[in-house]
Amino acid sequence: MNVVKSVTLALALSLAFGTVAHAAYPDKPIRLIVPWAAGGSTDAIARAVAQRLSETMGQPVIVDNKAGASGQIGTDAAAKAAPDGHTIAIVELPHAIAPALFSKLPYDLLRDFSPITMVGTSPLILFVSSRNHKNGDIGDFVEKAQAKGEPIALAHSGAGSVSHLAAELLGSRNRMKVLAIPYKGSAPALIDVAAGTVDGHFSTLASGNPLLSAGKISALMIAGHSRLAALPGVPTAREARIEGVQVDQWWGLVAPATTPVPILERLRQEVAAALAHPAVRDRLNALAIDLKDSSRDEFGAFLRAEVQRWGTVVREANVKLD
Repeated sequence: MNVVKSVTLALALSLAFGTVAHAAYPDKPIRLIVPWAAGGSTDAIARAVAQRLSETMGQPVIVDNKAGASGQIGTDAAAKAAPDGHTIAIVELPHAIAPALFSKLPYDLLRDFSPITMVGTSPLILFVSSRNHKNGDIGDFVEKAQAKGEPIALAHSGAGSVSHLAAELLGSRNRMKVLAIPYKGSAPALIDVAAGTVDGHFSTLASGNPLLSAGKISALMIAGHSRLAALPGVPTAREARIEGVQVDQWWGLVAPATTPVPILERLRQEVAAALAHPAVRDRLNALAIDLKDSSRDEFGAFLRAEVQRWGTVVREANVKLD
């Protein structure tokens, strides 16, 4: 047998065995890492998707909350997992912000992961106290802040968080002085908004809805591309002519780099089917999450664009955590 025939046969056998291996996937439980504590939008999304995948993929899909170090512990664990499709992770907007905030991340979002698919988006909303801002008009809110010349106090969920950068964008792009005050998450921040201790807080509808439904806080502005069906009377920043505040929280799924393409594509197709299932769709739409199916290439391009965009925002805001 000559060299050409030997190489051809070896390649054919390799492809054949690879196809068999991929066809057997998954052959054990799949771990879906959430790099945050249980509770909140990200965990809810992961659990909704995991429950449906467990029903369709022939193996349990187990949500593994690995919180700590601003999401670095769980994300790093996912990056270093075996690239066989049995460990995947959910990533979101803070992952695109992190490279500009931390000089020594233990992982590289663009190099160490293979994109699977986008899952969904949800715009941030500027919430204020119903007691202090009874007319619920964002234009009036901004004009008063500009006229006073004094800083408005906006709560945020920690230095470099999405809510922090949204607050900085609102101030820097609209000639407003902002005093950004850190809290340990949206829940305590919104409690102080309701009490009038601080002027406002950017968060998702999922976080703000309990106090909003109780009439304790008001939604002034949608910091996204379009209005929310759940809040039809609340304008977008663009409609209200508020400059530069375009902040959509987003979520997507990734696998360790070098995970075989057939496995990645199987996962993409399974997730797309899960998002189309009425139970999953209704559960996530109730959290004001706009479901977004995408190809692997589309999600990869989106990740690169987000890392570049938020790197610029972080540098302009002069925020650095190490």
